[in-house]
Amino acid sequence: MARNVTVAAIQMSMATNAAPNIATAERLVRSAAASGAQVILIPELFEGHYFCKDQLECELSRAMPIEGHPTIAHFQKVAAELGIVLPISVYERANNVLYNSVAMVDADGSMLGVYRKSHIPDGPGYTEKYYFSPGDTGFRVWATKHGRIGVGICWDQWFPECARAMALQGAELLLYPTAIGSEPPNPTWDSSGHWQRVMQGHAGANLVPVVASNRVGCEKGVRTEITFYGRSFIADATGAIVAEAGRDVEAVLTATFDLAQAQGMRAAWGLFRDRRPELYGALLTKDGGLHDARTRARGKVVSLLALNGVLFESQ
Repeated sequence: MARNVTVAAIQMSMATNAAPNIATAERLVRSAAASGAQVILIPELFEGHYFCKDQLECELSRAMPIEGHPTIAHFQKVAAELGIVLPISVYERANNVLYNSVAMVDADGSMLGVYRKSHIPDGPGYTEKYYFSPGDTGFRVWATKHGRIGVGICWDQWFPECARAMALQGAELLLYPTAIGSEPPNPTWDSSGHWQRVMQGHAGANLVPVVASNRVGCEKGVRTEITFYGRSFIADATGAIVAEAGRDVEAVLTATFDLAQAQGMRAAWGLFRDRRPELYGALLTKDGGLHDARTRARGKVVSLLALNGVLFESQ
């Protein structure tokens, strides 16, 4: 029996203040829902400009606790009204620790949990290590009304381990809210094609559709500016792009997938049947070295856990 689900990627530019961005995001979410979308992805940190292009102490005050977060609460009401699943990207404060996080809001408005970004970049224009601690949730998958959904945040999208860990936990859709654009040391360098192809590979390697939502526009900081290149897209379970936005325009992309068909494809291809977790111990090291007996022993134990995808899952 078919299990069709319609997904949407939102692409938008951001003002400096939260209120107009929340209003724009809601307008585009409602447009997507009116087109039949049931799972809708807004870009990373959409409440304001991408503040990580500079290192400014004043920007740290943007972070707020998940509990009582006004933006999450706002979109919980929207999700419940429209019957849609909404991952909401926020700057989270947990006591003295700050995270780049996503709150997963289900179609009844309930919050299923939080994922904290695991991979934190640090380079010119993208100085996230100043603002965020590495996430401690592990990669997570939620059973929502409209399917089992895994979410990685921006830099996570460059790591195949993230996508595979979520697929092992039964993810039927992989979502990546993003903020990526020009590289300040070389503004002529365009990584957008590379960015897309990496995630297309995740879709094809795991036979799971992928949705990536990016921002657009030129955002100027104190010493740095970035032109965000858009090109948000949706890829099917073979990695083929089925919907793509332009480089500098607001957009709502939609696509419909039969999750039952994709599940059948995963089983028929045998990619998960033929995995050899006991051989993947090198993935548990920084340099691929397995020379240490303790490392080898640990690799055997953890590889067994990886059979069920629990290696990267927070307990």
